[in-house]
Amino acid sequence: MSAPSIPNLLSLRGASRGARGRGRGRGGHHSAAATAHDATVQGTDTDAAMSRMSAVDVGYLNDPYAKYFVSNSSGPVTRRLPIINRGTYTRTTALDILVDQFLSESDGHPTAEKQIVSLGAGTDTRCLRLLSQSLPRAITYHEVDFPVISDSKFSTVSKQAALRTILQLWCHGLDLRELAHAGDTSKLNGIKTDLPTLLISECCLCYLQTAEAEGVIKYFADRIPDLGIVLYEPVKPDDPFGRMMISNLAARGVRMPTLDAYKEPQDQETRLRDAGFAQVKVMTVDRIWDTWVPEKEKERVDCLEGLDEVEEWKLLAGHYVVAWAWRGAGFERWAA
Repeated sequence: MSAPSIPNLLSLRGASRGARGRGRGRGGHHSAAATAHDATVQGTDTDAAMSRMSAVDVGYLNDPYAKYFVSNSSGPVTRRLPIINRGTYTRTTALDILVDQFLSESDGHPTAEKQIVSLGAGTDTRCLRLLSQSLPRAITYHEVDFPVISDSKFSTVSKQAALRTILQLWCHGLDLRELAHAGDTSKLNGIKTDLPTLLISECCLCYLQTAEAEGVIKYFADRIPDLGIVLYEPVKPDDPFGRMMISNLAARGVRMPTLDAYKEPQDQETRLRDAGFAQVKVMTVDRIWDTWVPEKEKERVDCLEGLDEVEEWKLLAGHYVVAWAWRGAGFERWAA
């Protein structure tokens, strides 16, 4: 199979092509080109919302809040290809599992208060889904994103009574690169340094220069002793599929600088160990689908849409990883 025929999770939407990512400070310095790149990356959040809505519409995900973040001005939601919907489902499921383990004891009961910081959250609905659960959880939740993205989300929530009563969180309109250069100056109000804290970066830090991405993690690592992180990022840029992926992104004006530094899954492990995390695990998305999704659930998902492109799915999902790492207390279920 030639590279051009291989679907790309970052660039496919149904039969048309576009980018997929999170809107947050990820780029170089604030030159005209960097500013344009920031705007392009911010715009990918619309596609993120559309992909989420597609997975919900078809039945992959149960997310009653996704519809609020799909603008009517963007037109009707284009149904994504089956492998894209499966990719959205598998990534979302993986992160949901890790977050739930972080927030729950082994018996399923909620833990003492914990903190989540979602980097480049965009229109992500995880906070709404967590905070609306009937089982009470003591969560301090932060979202960090470009001011224009944070303002838009705040506006959406403010207009919907169904959301206003749920969403209790710190929403920071901030370019993440400011954290990388913060030094001893605190940039995030409300951050509690004495709580076990989980950082979430779904295709976010990869848009920063490598040193800036390291600086963002260091900002939290220097302040919070009990710290964990979950990353979702592409890998393997040098094989035919990876080269096509980079080419597709470049055609949209999107760059992922850290992909040059963390090319293989093991590079992500080294990266997180170098950042000071004592325990690190990395899995490709295809491996997560194979081992984390129960057989009965696989059967349900398979019945939603026929997946004829099994080899394409394995290739696609093999180019994305979920990496999670931790140190200190509060991550006992991750260690099990």
